Amino acid sequence: MINPLLHRKPVPVDRNEHRSVQLTLPVQDWSIASELNSVFIAASEFADVAREFPILFVQAGTDEAGKPEIAPIAVFGLVQKQNLFVEQGGWRATSMPTTLRIYPFCVGRVDAERWAVCLDAGWSGVVSEGGHALFGADGEPTDMLKDVGRQLEAFEAVTQQTRVLFRRLRDLDLLRPMRFDAKLPDGSTLGVDGFLTVDEQKLQALDAATVYELFKSGLLGLVHAHMVSLGHVRKLLDWHIARLPAAPAA
Repeated sequence: MINPLLHRKPVPVDRNEHRSVQLTLPVQDWSIASELNSVFIAASEFADVAREFPILFVQAGTDEAGKPEIAPIAVFGLVQKQNLFVEQGGWRATSMPTTLRIYPFCVGRVDAERWAVCLDAGWSGVVSEGGHALFGADGEPTDMLKDVGRQLEAFEAVTQQTRVLFRRLRDLDLLRPMRFDAKLPDGSTLGVDGFLTVDEQKLQALDAATVYELFKSGLLGLVHAHMVSLGHVRKLLDWHIARLPAAPAA
């Protein structure tokens, strides 16, 4: 999916327009993601993401019945347009969500059924020589571009599955707004909200049959990963404080 804070100039990959385009991969400078506060993650990513990033939920549009869709996200910052995992262009974690791993490519929806491989033409790594070509001399996609297409197709499939899966949390009314306030060194308060988290009391109150259903579907394991990941919020707060301007000398 296209994220305006990451994909600044997304365009469909075109055999004619991009015949001579090359890419300096892998991405070395992640400054392009410095304003990316969070990204969608698929259910299949929870185990890896929970090791380094807080996993929270947000409302993302509505389904066919007009009910809110629930999207799980990996959170990178505590305020808008803040990515605490980007430091002087480097990435401060050993892993990264799929959306970043497949950058500068992304999925562009044509309609409800069709999608296209898109490229962020605004990325500085788009060059005319010295990189990896998108198309060969015969105009056919290179192995690199074919592999990207397969990755995006797989990610699009698990994205749709994830949306359906997390409707169950919504229907069981297990999500609640998350908010916390932190006192900063200068005495001011940082308030963080706009996210959803699992309500532990409601989860514990579920009957045995529903808990077993969530276990069998894999959703219970994802909920536990989410809860464990919340410990990383403290890390983000420490990183946020470290970036604040130093107090003037007395």
